[in-house]
Parts: sequence; C-alpha cells; structure tokens
Amino acid sequence: MSGMLKNALCWMDDRFPVTKVWNEHLAEYYAPKNFNWMYYFGSLAMLVLVNQIITGIFLTIHYKPDAKLAFDSVEYIMRDVEWGWLIRYMHSTGASAFFVVVYLHMFRGLIYGSFKKPRELVWIFGMIIYVALMAEAFMGYLLPWGQMSYWGAQVIVSLFGAIPYVGEDLALWLRGDYVISDATLNRFFAFHVIAIPLVLVILVFMHIVALHAVGSNNPEGIEIKKHKDDKGVPLDGIPFHPYYSVKDLVGVAVFLFFFALIIFYMPEMGGYFLEHANFIPANPLKTPDHIAPVWYFTPFYAVLRAVPDKFLGVVAMGAAIVVLFLLPWLDRGVNKSIRYRGPVFKAAIVAFVISFIGLGYFGMQPVTPVGTFFSRFFSIVYFAFFLLMPFYSNLAQDEYVPERVDEK
Repeated sequence: MSGMLKNALCWMDDRFPVTKVWNEHLAEYYAPKNFNWMYYFGSLAMLVLVNQIITGIFLTIHYKPDAKLAFDSVEYIMRDVEWGWLIRYMHSTGASAFFVVVYLHMFRGLIYGSFKKPRELVWIFGMIIYVALMAEAFMGYLLPWGQMSYWGAQVIVSLFGAIPYVGEDLALWLRGDYVISDATLNRFFAFHVIAIPLVLVILVFMHIVALHAVGSNNPEGIEIKKHKDDKGVPLDGIPFHPYYSVKDLVGVAVFLFFFALIIFYMPEMGGYFLEHANFIPANPLKTPDHIAPVWYFTPFYAVLRAVPDKFLGVVAMGAAIVVLFLLPWLDRGVNKSIRYRGPVFKAAIVAFVISFIGLGYFGMQPVTPVGTFFSRFFSIVYFAFFLLMPFYSNLAQDEYVPERVDEK
C-alpha cells in the first residue's frame, strides 16, 4: 500500500508540484521561533474564510434572491431546513468573527511593525483584502431583506450620490434602480456569492505568497534571514510544519469554543451581530427609528456623521480607510517592534485604539450633541495618529535592538 501511495505521489509530482508547494510553504518554510499568541489570527482568518464559503454555499441552495421571497426564504432556512438555523448562525456569526480576527491581525501588524520594509506589499495586499471584505459584508448585509438590511443599504448607497459628477450615476448603477429594489438584491447577490469571494481567494493567495517571499515578522522585529547556517537555514527559525501548524490547533480550539458559545447561546449578541429590526420584513414605507450599520462598519460611519457636509463626510470616511494603506511610508521609525519604540509612539498607539473603539461605539448610537462632539474628537485623534506619525515615530527609540532571538 505504501508503495502504491508513493508511486501515486510521484505521478502527481511529475504533473503538479504538490511536494514542492508543501515544502516551500509549510515543511521547509522557516518562521521565527518566538511567535506569541497574537500570531494565531492569521490562521484563524483562513479558518473563518473557509467557514464563510462552505456555509454560504449551503445557504444559497435554499435562498431566493427575489424581493418578494428573500425574507421568507431566510425564515424557511431557519425553521424548516434541517440544521438550517445552525448554518445561518454559523454564517452570520462568522461574519462578525471574521472582522474580530482581521482587526486583531491588523493590530498585531501595527504594534510589531509588520508593515515596514521589506513587507510593504504584504501590508498592501492585506489592506485590499480588508476593503474587499467590507464590500463582501455590505453586499451580504442586504440579502436577508429585513428592515435594517433595506434601510442600511439605502443610506450607504445614497452616499455615493455625493461624489461630484459621477455620484448619481454610480449610485444608480449600484442600485440598478432609483431605490433599493429587486434589481439591487439580484446584483448584490451576484457580487456577494461569486465576484467578491473569487477576488478574496485570489488576494489571500497573493498575500500568503508575498509573506513567504520576504518571511514572517516577529515580536522582536528581528530579520531571521540575516543569520543562517551553512545550509541556508535561518538560525532563529523553525519549520512552520509541524511546529506552528500544531500550535495553531490550540488557537483553533479556543476560537471554536467561543464561536460555538455565541452560536448556541447568543447568536444575535444583543442585536450587535443580528439587529432586531432585521427580523422584520423590509418595508419601503416605514423607516426604522435608528439606522446604523453592523458594528464592524461603525467606526467609519461615525467619521462620516462627524462631518456636517455630506460630500466632505464621504471624503473623510474614505480617507479613514485610505490612510491605512499609507502606513508603511508614514512610519519613519528605525525599529519595528513596539518593544523597542519610544514612549511617544506607545502613547500614540493607545490613543489610536481608544479613538477607534470610541468611534465604533458612537457610530452605533443615535445622533446626539454629545455623541457628535465625541465623534469629532475621536476622528481628530484617529487622523492625527497617521498624519503626525512621520514626526513622532522616530522620537526616543531604544538604541539597543537584539540581533538574535535568543539574545538576552
């Protein structure tokens, strides 16, 4: 039997480089040996992506992209399809889990300098994945055809109309009609199920290839490729498989525990993962009392609402995303890891995190004078973190940075 398997593998290798790919990206891909728990989130993002694709396929079997049937088809999945409720909750909870994991993944890259030379392209690919993920979530948000789905999409799509010259035509093209309608539902369904997932898979592949070309960063910010033995093996590296592939199973187990806890006991998460208004069929004649996007969009939604002018608000919201792409060139610091950055940079990181969470909170709340004040304040802090980075990022950095992982 072993001889037959060996011959089959050799036959496959002659026609498709299975062993070569396995070795280059797993068995002989040397990762730093000082990874900590924050490096779980890359593999967890892959896990959630697979979950979303698989559960999405099963949901499309019974879902009907028709304005008259969409809401009822979701109810049919929840009530009559065997295990349909579980698949739907795995998908809806998976959407929020995806953003939790991605935000933590981005935060780890931010504090350890994973965007700095030579990993600028890795960061750019990651940011494009983030934007594609936002588009994917937005398109899928409309599909249940509930009250918040309908009116949330109406508000967001109408923002494109604020763009000079092309705005109205762009909004009309996105909707396929003058209002959110059956045409909108059909094209959003096509984008959500086919176009954007295909783009996401390609981008994830490019992200991983770019990462493996330059090597992984680590909490010390040390380039392990600088010190190799006679065979070219990094002295401070270990093969990703089996060491980290096994270690990642621990992170997967912990993640699945909390994932299952939410699915079985609090899938709506108090209205944050699935809004209460979305359990009511879409009614174009009745506007909900408070329209707000899902929690993972609310930081940028708060930036939008903080600006009185509609067009300038759209510009500010777009700039809040675009500025993340510029991070590799805004940070002028020599050291990568926050462990060897000065107190000013560390304080800036804390201020940025507080501002991002604050924007997320006030983006979910109804508009009030106090909420508007804090949204504007946190928006200023958010942009100041990036725009002032060229000036404060190289202040008071530690002079000593280890050359080797084992160096004390």
